[in-house]
Formats: sequence, C-alpha cells, structure tokens
Amino acid sequence: MERSFEKEFEDFFGEDLAEVNQDPEEVAQTLLYLSEATRTKPGVLWIVPRQDHLHLVLLLPGGKPIVRDLYDVPQAKLLQTVAAFQQQIDHPDQWDLELAQQLHQWLIEPFEQEHLQVAEIDTLLFCLGNGLRGLPLAALHDGNSYLVERYSLTNIPAFNLIQTDYNPRTEGKILVGGASEFVQMDSLPSVPTEISAILTFLKFRLPDQSQWQGQALLNRTFTLQNLKDQLNRQTYNIVHLATHAEFNPGQPRQSFIQFRDTRLSLDQMNTIDWSKPSLDLLVLSACKTALGDQSAELGFAGIALKSGVKTALGSLWYVSDVGTLAIMSEFYQQLPQSRTKSEALRQAQLRMLRGQIRVKNGQLLLSSVPVALPREVVEMADIDFSHPFYWSGFTMISSPW
Repeated sequence: MERSFEKEFEDFFGEDLAEVNQDPEEVAQTLLYLSEATRTKPGVLWIVPRQDHLHLVLLLPGGKPIVRDLYDVPQAKLLQTVAAFQQQIDHPDQWDLELAQQLHQWLIEPFEQEHLQVAEIDTLLFCLGNGLRGLPLAALHDGNSYLVERYSLTNIPAFNLIQTDYNPRTEGKILVGGASEFVQMDSLPSVPTEISAILTFLKFRLPDQSQWQGQALLNRTFTLQNLKDQLNRQTYNIVHLATHAEFNPGQPRQSFIQFRDTRLSLDQMNTIDWSKPSLDLLVLSACKTALGDQSAELGFAGIALKSGVKTALGSLWYVSDVGTLAIMSEFYQQLPQSRTKSEALRQAQLRMLRGQIRVKNGQLLLSSVPVALPREVVEMADIDFSHPFYWSGFTMISSPW
C-alpha cells in the first residue's frame, strides 16, 4: 500500500523519491519513538477507495495494522459524498452536518471507540487515496464535535515519504515574503499586516524571552531571485510566503507560487535550495486547490515532498484576505507553545471555531492581542470566523512534528 502511494507521487512528479523501506512493525516502532519524544499519541490512518469497497488501515505506536473493509462504501459512493461535502462547505449559508457526519461514520468511527480512544490518540496522520486528498478532515463531525476538537490532523503522502526526525523547537530564523498588489491577480491588502504580525509574535511575544530573527521581503523586494539569495546566505527554520499559490489540474508545471516578478511552478520547487538541513516549515498562506481534480490534489499533497521541506502548511481553498490574516496570526502565537506544528494549527482552528477570533470595529481580535486592520479593509463589516469554511481548509502536510 505504501509503495503504491510512492508510485503515484513518482509518476506525478516524474522522478524517483525516497524508497519505501519501513515495514508495518518498523513504522509502529517509529511512532512509538515519536510518541515518547513529543509526548503525544500519534496514529496513522490509510484511507484507500477501491472500486467495490473502502479499505482502511490504522497503525498505532508499537502496534500491528488494524484493517477494516467497508463493502457498503464503494468508490463511486464515497467520492460522490466527498464532492457534495466540498461543494457545501464553500457555501456557508447552505451548511448542515449531515455529510460531515456521514464521512465521519465511514472514515473514523470504525476505529474511534475501540482503538483511538482506548490508546488516547491525540494526533492523526492521514494517508489519503485518490479523490480524498482535498477533503477538509478538520470539519468531519461525529454528532457532538468536529474532528479537530479531538485530534491534531496532518495529511501525509505516505509514511515512508515523510521526515520522522524530531528536534524540539527553539528560537530560530524566519523568512517572510509576500505582496499586496499583483498585475494580473487579485490584490491581497492584508499581506503587509500579516507579515508584520508574524514577525512581531515570533520576535517579541515568546515565552522565556526566546528571540527569533526575522527577514521580510515585501512587495517590490518579493522577487524569486531575492528569495534565492536569502536562502543561500543563511539557513532559515521557517519560510512563510503570503502570496497567491494555485494547485491546478494537469502537470506540476501548471501549479505555481506567485512572486512579484514571476511564477515558481511546482516542478521547479526542488531547484531552490530551501535550506541545509531541510526547512522545518514552509507556509503558503493564500493557497487555492482545484478540489476534485486528482492531479491538483496530488500537487497540494506533495508540496513538502517536492520541495524537500519537513512540513508544509497551506489551504485547500482561498478563504479571504482577512480570514487568512486571522488564522496565520493565531498560528504563530500558538507555535512556540505547542508541542507539534499540527497542534499549533489545531489550536488556531479551535479559536476560530469557538468565536475567540473575529473582526470587530475595524480590529482583528485574536486570543491574546488585537491587530489593527489595514485601511483598505477597515470599513468591512464584523466577521465571525466560526464556520468551517474559514478554518477547515488549512491543512498541515507531511510531518506534524
């Protein structure tokens, strides 16, 4: 199963990737090591649609594969439900929980009470098959709560294709780049505020007086060459790109990250020396993915794999300029105090879900301090970000650690 996922990504990117060399027992031991190192309880769930049934495999730390085959959920039925769920979540006024509960019943319930709860699992790594990689897992619902209320969530291309080393986060270096104006694309007026907020939270509001060093490339300085120059000069722990990034149908060259002067296509990602050792986190804060298209979703799920970074964070759909500013600002407040990157995202999503993050009277109210909105958006109406549309599309990719 792992080899089949590896082959899918190799065929899509047209190159050899890391060898699949861990058998189930070795994966279970790696999970056990990571559980002890991070003081979390991770589990891996493979979800594979097949023509006449749904194939599910769960592996827990130190355990053996637990297999469930649902023959009442053939591929066509599952993918039809996923498509309807994706379409509904994009229209907040049409939201109801029926589809979220149905998908939860198929994907999570077969393991939840007997295995996930018993083992006190708090982190789930999802290896998703064709047609499922654009599924906003955080918004699945059991009738009482959303999945994100119970687990930190990460999408992985395959367990053997992610980096499984763990180093506790300390102060480091972040490179933040972005643009608010584009020649042929919509403006992103909140980008300067987003960049300023990220640098402020990491440099001045960390526990134990930790000090991060930050470098910003904004508007005219946000060029591909400047990015390359900065990465060549020094090693960064985090690169955050506040700009349009689109994962489109077709070959990897059709998907891109927009810079001030050019586009970096997905097939060119590994031409950049992101860092040595590999970058801990690459954030694409204004992503848009062609949901339902296999190649577009493969590109999104493979962004960390193609660039060689340990973890990527992006969005399945474009939320809004202010919505992106909201969750990204909160994410960087949570990151220094969270055990894992996926838990920092979870905490930001929970605060949006619970109404602790909102726009009121021209200010973005976060869980700690308010952020003044830029003049271009300050007149907008008050916004409640509690609907899944605003938070469930943001997805951690590859390593949650």
